[in-house]
Amino acid sequence: MQLRFSLRKKKIIRKKVRGSDNGHSLFQVRGTMKLLFISLGCDKNLVDSEYMIGMLTNHGIELTDDETEADIIIVNSCCFIGDAKEESINTILEMAQQKKTGKCRSLIVTGCLTQRYQEEVKQEIPEVDAILGTNSYDSIWDAVKETLDDKFYENFHTLTGLPHVDTKRTITTGGHFAYLKIAEGCNKNCTYCVIPSVRGRYRSVPLEELVASAKELVAGGVKELILVAQETTLYGVDLYGEKSLHKLLDALNEIPGLFWIRIMYCYPEEIYEELIDAMIRDKKVCHYLDMPIQHCNDSILQRMGRKTNKKELTARIEHLRERIPDITLRTTLICGFPGETQQMHEELMQFVNDMEFDRLGAFTYSAEEGTPAAEMPDQIDEEQKADWQADVMELQEEVIFDKNDSMKGTELYAFIEGKVADENAYVGRTYRDAPNVDGYIFINTDEELMTGDVVKVRVTGAYEYDLIGEII
Repeated sequence: MQLRFSLRKKKIIRKKVRGSDNGHSLFQVRGTMKLLFISLGCDKNLVDSEYMIGMLTNHGIELTDDETEADIIIVNSCCFIGDAKEESINTILEMAQQKKTGKCRSLIVTGCLTQRYQEEVKQEIPEVDAILGTNSYDSIWDAVKETLDDKFYENFHTLTGLPHVDTKRTITTGGHFAYLKIAEGCNKNCTYCVIPSVRGRYRSVPLEELVASAKELVAGGVKELILVAQETTLYGVDLYGEKSLHKLLDALNEIPGLFWIRIMYCYPEEIYEELIDAMIRDKKVCHYLDMPIQHCNDSILQRMGRKTNKKELTARIEHLRERIPDITLRTTLICGFPGETQQMHEELMQFVNDMEFDRLGAFTYSAEEGTPAAEMPDQIDEEQKADWQADVMELQEEVIFDKNDSMKGTELYAFIEGKVADENAYVGRTYRDAPNVDGYIFINTDEELMTGDVVKVRVTGAYEYDLIGEII
């Protein structure tokens, strides 16, 4: 199936970073070259983007957030669901206009969209000068050189092994936290998901490399490391013959200057006792777990290709809360999967009510071509999907408000993320909040604070998704 290109504009997500003029390159002889880098999609994609930015700034290329001033524009694309695909396409089309109206000499597209739709991008968007696959970002410098010499460039390494990069990453998250991608790819083959086809099978990054990267990040000012992969719980199985995330946590916990370690994307059936033990033993590990379950109905879970059922999910949640009483559990759900009925939806609503997840995101099912689920009968009307999603999120708002309200009087540490304009108040995050997906704590104080500062706060009030606090 071919891409359906739409000219309807969507919001462009830019990762704005300060430029660097370190290093030397042939482009410095010609004058300073400016790069606009747009990173779309997930935080795993962002790590790839940061490596690419690091490689290019090391060659003397300067960064800009103004597309009209950019000599080089790179879009690291996403195609996980329909909306992400549309955003990537619209962003590429908008940037293509800079070939005509701006200074752009090189438009490069990398990431999941080009991996999945290599030929379509080449044929349908002739303004694109280079395309790279998901496992080829270590070739970005070659892509820049070739395209600035008016040559089309493409590179699609096989989806095995990992790119080799010697250059430091350019951290775009503010400097006080950073994502540490511990593995690439996925072996699960859920029926709705394209990730295995665009990212390959599961490949862990060697433990010693991760520890070295973590130490480098902390030395550069990072205080919180957020461990990400398509599935973190299987870390090490391919390299060491056993699950080894607990060993990685033990090693990271020893790094001086590191304050928090946060774990994302843990499949419920893969959570194991040694991991729970490490979360309790290693004091820098946040009592926070992102555990996507997608649904609770056994029939739907089976159709999704998930490896668990409602009884097992309930037992896992209860066990985690028994072992770690102050744990914050985050999950994601899919509404409107093929074959879902009103009764199944009501079962999910009851499950959300009973389990009282601390954090929850619900998404409407997106039929992705080439996946088994897209060919299943009994596809759900888009309006019905949206209604069911709204139901879930309305219920979750009540759940989280009650949970937040019960936090009054609790003392917590918080990272300062910024200041509220024209008020003596700051925006912070506690261990209960992952960046960009969870809530905040608003801290009233006359003190002068900086982004990245760690303060101890007492919770004094609650909103639907956020807390209010004061420094103690």
